[in-house]
Amino acid sequence: MIAYCGLDCSKCDAHIATIENSPAKRIETAKQWSKMYQHEMSPDQINCDGCKSSGTKFFHCNNCEIRQCCVSKNVENCAACEDYICDTLAGFIKLAPQAGLALESLR
Repeated sequence: MIAYCGLDCSKCDAHIATIENSPAKRIETAKQWSKMYQHEMSPDQINCDGCKSSGTKFFHCNNCEIRQCCVSKNVENCAACEDYICDTLAGFIKLAPQAGLALESLR
């Protein structure tokens, strides 16, 4: 599953921890992401069925500008948007170049 932004949910540690229902993976991911993103995260925040799902979403999904934009424009992902590549997406791709590559492959 490719998220709105181009991230591959099947490779996301939060998604994997959720699918496997793995407390150990949640703890490991919370520690790693807390350091990586310089924002304290707890293992109970490491749950996600994917930002496109109607199920549990990672806490950031509710505030994600990219997700909000795609939902409001009713597009499958940024690759399908007429404003591709906007400033918001460009900034994100700098942080996650693999997401940009995935979106390019969908165009």
